[in-house]
Amino acid sequence: MPTSFTVVPVEGQEPQPSRPLEDPNQQLAECSSGEPGDGIPKESSPFINSAEMDRGNIYEGKNMALFEEEMDSNPMVSSLLNKLANYTNLTQGVVEHEADEDSKRKEIKAPRMGTFIGVYLPCLQNILGVILFLRLTWIVGTSGVLESFIIVFMCCACTMLTAISMSAIATNGVVPAGGSYYMISRSLGPEFGGAVGLCFYLGTTFAGAMYILGTIEILLTYISPSAAIFKAEDADGETEAMLNNMRVYGTCIVALMAIVVFVGVKYVNKLALVFLSCVILSIFAIYAGVIKTAFDPPDFPICLLGNRTLSRRNFDICAKFIEVNNETVTTKLWSLFCDSRSLNATCDEYFNLNNVTEIQGIPGIASGVLIDNLWSAYTDKGSIIEKKGHPSVTGTEEIKVGGLPYVFTDIMTYFTMLVGIYFPSVTGIMAGSNRSGDLRDAQKSIPTGTILAISTTSFIYLSCIVLFGACIEGVILRDKFGEAVNGNLVIGTLAWPSPWVIVIGSFFSTCGAGLQSLTGAPRLLQAIARDGIIPFLQVFGHGKANGEPTWALLLTACICEIGILIASLDSVAPILSMFFLMCYMFVNLACAVQTLLCTPNWRPRFKYYHWALSFLGMSLCFALMFICSWYYALIAMLIAGCIYKYIEYRGAEKEWGDGIRGLSLNAARYALLRVEHGPPHTKNWRPQVLVLLNLDSEQVVKHPRLLSFTSQLKAGKGLTIVGSVLQGIYLDKYIEAQKAEENIKSLMGVEKTKGFCQIVVSPSFRDGMSHLIQSAGLGGMTHNTVLMAWPQSWKQTDNPFSWKNFVDTVRETTAAQQALLVAKNIDLFPTNQERFSEGNVDVWWIVHDGGMLMLLPFLLRQHKVWRKCKMRIFTVAQMDDNSIQMKKDLQMFLYHLRLNAEVEVVEMIW
Repeated sequence: MPTSFTVVPVEGQEPQPSRPLEDPNQQLAECSSGEPGDGIPKESSPFINSAEMDRGNIYEGKNMALFEEEMDSNPMVSSLLNKLANYTNLTQGVVEHEADEDSKRKEIKAPRMGTFIGVYLPCLQNILGVILFLRLTWIVGTSGVLESFIIVFMCCACTMLTAISMSAIATNGVVPAGGSYYMISRSLGPEFGGAVGLCFYLGTTFAGAMYILGTIEILLTYISPSAAIFKAEDADGETEAMLNNMRVYGTCIVALMAIVVFVGVKYVNKLALVFLSCVILSIFAIYAGVIKTAFDPPDFPICLLGNRTLSRRNFDICAKFIEVNNETVTTKLWSLFCDSRSLNATCDEYFNLNNVTEIQGIPGIASGVLIDNLWSAYTDKGSIIEKKGHPSVTGTEEIKVGGLPYVFTDIMTYFTMLVGIYFPSVTGIMAGSNRSGDLRDAQKSIPTGTILAISTTSFIYLSCIVLFGACIEGVILRDKFGEAVNGNLVIGTLAWPSPWVIVIGSFFSTCGAGLQSLTGAPRLLQAIARDGIIPFLQVFGHGKANGEPTWALLLTACICEIGILIASLDSVAPILSMFFLMCYMFVNLACAVQTLLCTPNWRPRFKYYHWALSFLGMSLCFALMFICSWYYALIAMLIAGCIYKYIEYRGAEKEWGDGIRGLSLNAARYALLRVEHGPPHTKNWRPQVLVLLNLDSEQVVKHPRLLSFTSQLKAGKGLTIVGSVLQGIYLDKYIEAQKAEENIKSLMGVEKTKGFCQIVVSPSFRDGMSHLIQSAGLGGMTHNTVLMAWPQSWKQTDNPFSWKNFVDTVRETTAAQQALLVAKNIDLFPTNQERFSEGNVDVWWIVHDGGMLMLLPFLLRQHKVWRKCKMRIFTVAQMDDNSIQMKKDLQMFLYHLRLNAEVEVVEMIW
């Protein structure tokens, strides 16, 4: 093989080559005052401005700025102060989504909204929504007041802790459109930001689907049941018919809403006040109804057969028979349980054994029904809703109850499932931070408005739980669709002055929430796409001429359609719970990381935060994810993990000064301090290589195969430092040094050499090599091996310094007690793409070196290029040596080293 390693023995010290002369073109600078110079050269310094100096013009009229790297130029003091007054800790790339790549920026109108209008009311509108109107009474009836209180308290505590962390991040600079995505990406880096940003986008999109499903449920169940397209022939097919109606109507509404958003967002914004008014009016109607029940409860009778609740959809009189003109006549209820209307008809056994009674569905706050509703009543799917403690006689035989007018449960209920259904009702806390650009004082309004909104909604939810349990009968609370109260919305039966206040109010509020989701989600996706961190999403960064995200809206509508096809609000709610919980978890993580790192840039105006609160919020979010649905949680984490790895592998390089980079620096510092400064233990020893490269006049690497060989030898393990020397003065050569570093890093990427690059500019080549050998590395992470190519021109008489530099490098490496690898004919070495199907790696072991030469072939054979090669060890026997015994000893030595190799002993003949 053409490859070989040559160890050059060194005896004595060679004289050092003379230092090259200074640049003859360098001139002395005279004083700029017009007086004759004194002959003393004037120092070229950035603190002394002179027009006559060769490099003086570079610094003239400019200032040393703390944030100089973030500015296009170095301004004078007045313009510097103007820029710092508008300074944001969000570095370049934050506003890229609002500007054209040609840096054409539109003038932004002066912000004018305060805390109440800009933050408090939007958060209130986003938090109070479909779950409150359609599912909260059912949750209270199913889990009981106590467990419902725990569910709501956990979810509200989660959002409150997240709001505290979000307030700290939001007041540490300006948060543009994108809200939580920008908070996370600029705090935890593009990988986390992109992954969680897309999860938040999916959560917002599925939230739109949930609101649309809620709108259709209100329409078809409580407003106009006759509008259903699919009709059920029997009771067993009602659920499937309802789901099909949801799919058809949902698809139409998604298409209609997408058209409205496409035509213009201004129409959506004009309706926002109407939707907000509906929410607030509905809340007041609920509290007014509760107060009214104290002295005048509404009349909503419930019909019970024994302790079983009956659906009032198919009969009007709650009795088996009635007296008409002194004659006993059976009712319609009788015909539902019996085979004829006659008194001698054959009836259902349970119907014969139990009486029909009528109780008030809303007995009022002073009735004491709260005691009965304290405890949970979880059931299986298809169970009959029964009143606890009511007299009931069970028949001797199991009779099929399907088709009878009972109120059945549509799904199996348990505590964790209710958590997943309820959690979407506390989302929406990011509404204020998303509007930071429109606020008069965002750093004051966002914390105040968001925390006040969460406090208000938490009070509303917690008080509603107690009031519902104290005012409404338990069987009505567990009746999800109000079948026992003539198909009325359960929460509407409590409202004053009419149930229609809640029905109409909830209908318009869910419509508005769906429109807002379809408006906000495409803009979030557009912001992620325009950041350029996910290459395949870049097409969604484009839109209409006015910036409307057309393609992003189309994708959002398609994903929303997936949620519509699921068709069940109870099935969609846990999905978006996962995505929102993941987003909130990383907001808490971002605040905790920034707080613990104590970076100088972390100076939030909101002071009422602590890393322990952020970790508590993060832990609570993580726990709630698995409480809601462990398999949904795993799927959501898998999606986020795949996006994270994709961005890490293919995403654009972004430097946002994120906390993960700061955390890495702190971890690296901690690890370096713990690494002992000195030779490691033999078990941990591996070559930590300093690769010395030669560059041509264009700063291009002469022997790129040296890096190929390095990657094959190291396989990404251990320390690799790639160094080179430029001859000259640094002030003259710093541009060439930067170019050389870029070329070497580019070549390292091509050759997949993982390591660090270090360029030294020195007046002499020999001194530069010496500096590299002495000072490369940091602390305990220093090299122990030097790898270089055999000098090509060492025999040429016109280059007397070549062989001297080489010999001096060998001697200095020896003095530093480091191993030296010299690759001869390096340009003939294999590339990383080549594969040897056979061959031998020969080691001539002449001098005992501790096993270094034995280790090199072993390391090479770990790489794909050399994997199929065999290892051969050659040693030399003198005339008086026993060659057979030497071979046995060497084989035993290799056995102890756990190396597989052929051993050959070469006998010398004199």
